[in-house]
This record gives sequence, structure tokens and C-alpha cells, in this order.
Amino acid sequence: MTPSRILVIYAHPAPRRSRANKPLARALASLPGVAMHDLYWHYPDFDIDVRIEQAAVEAAELVVFQFPVQWYATPSLLKEWLDVVLEMGWAYGPGGTALRGKHLMVLATTGGRAHAYSQTGTHGYTFDMFLLPLQRTAALCGMQWEPPHVLHDADDASPEAIDAHIAQVRAALQPWLPDSTDDSDFPV
Repeated sequence: MTPSRILVIYAHPAPRRSRANKPLARALASLPGVAMHDLYWHYPDFDIDVRIEQAAVEAAELVVFQFPVQWYATPSLLKEWLDVVLEMGWAYGPGGTALRGKHLMVLATTGGRAHAYSQTGTHGYTFDMFLLPLQRTAALCGMQWEPPHVLHDADDASPEAIDAHIAQVRAALQPWLPDSTDDSDFPV
């Protein structure tokens, strides 16, 4: 069996309350070639096993961060993951080539409406501005930044809107999913 080409780093501190991230995570977990990794389940004490995390990232072609935006940022455990896993000499800097050529995609949900993320909206900036730290992290590590997929107003999203978001994400992942006609896993 080939390793998963897509690694989804799922960071939701309260998944039971999730209306959008939980069904998206379930849908992604059902796709071939996708490895789901729930940070809050694996590391409730925030004591991240750096070597295990680095090995998982090295095995993937596409790394996906899935999370609800909280106070304009990632949840705290995802930030901790970034701080300890992306070490100098491994992810960036002299000798830090482990992520070079890989792809990074963000799947985020917000509680605010889409128009709130504009220069004239409540938050004063477009949503892309809040993703700049992740985009710059990808660049520093030599990763290709993929367009993010955001579901705004997730707490009030209709089931149809959530389903449409899931379909959009599946379509975006298609280039990394195994071809159903590919039989390279089968012995000759």
C-alpha cells in the first residue's frame, strides 16, 4: 500500500460543537490517499512528538491545515505544532529542505460573514490578510501555497452550504487523490 499523499492536520479544540469542520473532517477521512491527524486528540497536553510529526509531513505531498479561525488566528495547538515541528535545519534554513516542493492548503471556518472580512467590514481586512503568517511560513519552507478554502459564517451555515463547501474542498484535492484506475498498489 502506498503512503497517503495528503496529510490533513485537523486542529479543532471543541470538535463536538463543530457544525462545519466535523463533517468536513469525516468527508476527508473517507477519501483514498488522505491521512487525518487530529492534533487535539493526539496531544491534549500539547506535548507534541516532533519526530512522529515530521515523519508524517515528509511522507505527504500535500499538507492541509483544517481549523476554525479563533481571534484572527489558528487554534493554539496548531500554532504550537508550527513552532516545534518546523525546526530550523529540517524545515528551513541551512539544510532545511524536508518540505521543499511540497504543497500547503488551508481549510478554515469563521464565525463572521464573508463581507466582514473586507477593508470596509467589521474586521477591516480581507481574509487573505489573516492567512499571511501561514503563507509566509510555506514560502520560508519552500512549499507551494495552494488557494485556501474558507467557509464563513460557519455557525449559521445551512446544511446545503456545508455540503457545497465539502464538495468544493474535494474538488480542490482531486489532483492529489489516487487515480481510481491506478493499480500500482497491486502486485504483478
